[in-house]
Amino acid sequence: MRLRAAAAAILAAILVAGCQGASQTGSGTGSGSASRPAATRASASGTGAGSWSSASATPASDPPVASFDPAAHGVFTGDTSPDRQKAGSGDGVVAPAGLVSPPAGSGVSRYLNSKINWKACGRFQCGSVAVPMDWDRPDGPAITLRMKKATATGTRRGTLFINPGGPGSSGQDMLNRFDASAFPDHDIIGWDPRGSGQSTPVKCGTDKQTDAYFNLDSSPDDQKEWDALIAGNKAFAQQCRAASGSLLDHISTIDTARDLDFLRYLVGDKKLDYLGISYGTFIGSTYAEMYPGRVGRMVLDSAVNIAGDDSVTQVMGFDKAFRAFAGWCAEHNDQCPLGNTADKVIASTTKFLNQMDSRPLAVGSRELTQSLASTGIAFYLYSGTESYQYLGAGITWAQRGEGRYLLAAADYLNGRDPDSGKWESTAYAFPAIACRDEADRGLAGARTQWATDSKKAPILGPTFGASLSCVYWSAQPAEQMRITAAGAAPIVVLGVTGDPATPYEQARWMASQLSSGVLVTWRGAGHSAWSLGNSCLRSAVSEYLNAGNVPRNGLTC
Repeated sequence: MRLRAAAAAILAAILVAGCQGASQTGSGTGSGSASRPAATRASASGTGAGSWSSASATPASDPPVASFDPAAHGVFTGDTSPDRQKAGSGDGVVAPAGLVSPPAGSGVSRYLNSKINWKACGRFQCGSVAVPMDWDRPDGPAITLRMKKATATGTRRGTLFINPGGPGSSGQDMLNRFDASAFPDHDIIGWDPRGSGQSTPVKCGTDKQTDAYFNLDSSPDDQKEWDALIAGNKAFAQQCRAASGSLLDHISTIDTARDLDFLRYLVGDKKLDYLGISYGTFIGSTYAEMYPGRVGRMVLDSAVNIAGDDSVTQVMGFDKAFRAFAGWCAEHNDQCPLGNTADKVIASTTKFLNQMDSRPLAVGSRELTQSLASTGIAFYLYSGTESYQYLGAGITWAQRGEGRYLLAAADYLNGRDPDSGKWESTAYAFPAIACRDEADRGLAGARTQWATDSKKAPILGPTFGASLSCVYWSAQPAEQMRITAAGAAPIVVLGVTGDPATPYEQARWMASQLSSGVLVTWRGAGHSAWSLGNSCLRSAVSEYLNAGNVPRNGLTC
């Protein structure tokens, strides 16, 4: 959701003039190098690929608050994260912002009498509460979770927790633009998951150091460029460890699910009502696996891959979405002068991106590189048809030598304020959470995956490049749970047929793998069925969350 909100801002703020003038301006050439691929930054974590073994027990229907028994869940096996760096002996002494002393008492019980500290903040209530940094060592230091609440305007039936995805995007920001009137009988709480936003956020390097990281050439052509990419990823991981310390070891989605169960307990709800988008579907499905008996009305929108099936990857979703845009562009050549057939639009764009590898575009004191251009293109695809006109203008301007529009789009997607140059916490929370959630196959696996992606997604796969952000991370992955949520109430899974970031197949997989999954499909383009979908889709969701009417499995809107 942060990505889509940023899309709306940039479309309105910086590209209207560019769109109006793009077809009237003379030609130019583009050039470039690369940053971390949009496919990596935009992806939502799922479980690792590989085989899985059955649980030795089943999750208790009513376990203690925020409990977790790894032995009660099936696990994936296979990926071993062979190249991750070791944390230094002094790294744990760093005190991240928001680190506090635990409440009086001992064990988890010391937290059970906590109250969320609510205060008025404009039209909302803003709150905070301490949680253990390590739920398995509750007598250790605590971190601070911050949240925002819209109070029910009807007859209150409970709380609806919402999450916009990321990982690492702000639930508080999501509530700022959320249509609370659609759910009048719920208090609606958007919280910043641990490590993100205002909830004891992950810190890494300086803005200058982070610029250098995102300016890396992620599509290396020779060993020298591979060496630079490897060194840059190692340095970034070390910067994050130096600034965040042991927080990096306690930032998985399992940790966040335990926080969410604690928040459910504090607001007095016996069941969790929840709406999560993109990576937020991983939070929700993880919660359902850990606490199936506490699932109330749960909607998981634009589902991530929990199946360990890599037959359809994210970059393939972006390629499919770009082909849809190319078809639109060819039909609206007066607004999008990139070619009068879809194939010509694709050829024009890939030629431009290939040229950017050796000839980046100067944009003030910065450069639009090949990977940053690819990131900018991906940014617009999140909003589906709403942004096609602006995407065509951005590419056209860049081809004519004006790269500021695609660079600003890349900045929004990567988490950089294009005006101040300051980096948002999402730029750091994303790898911190994703790399704790996902095991990897090291450098060799990343190189193999890039080669596969380039073949399966020939438009954007080559320039998205190789993803090394987790390869040299300094925290080991958390338990790789097999998620089925046996015993949970119906869980409604939403899928968009033209979703670029979480391909539609992933929604089908999630709905099938969840024991109580119910699939609802929106035939459309863009990321988030709830945000972009039609009245049929929104009515199905509203009827379920408001009245408990479970939609028909397989409903297509």
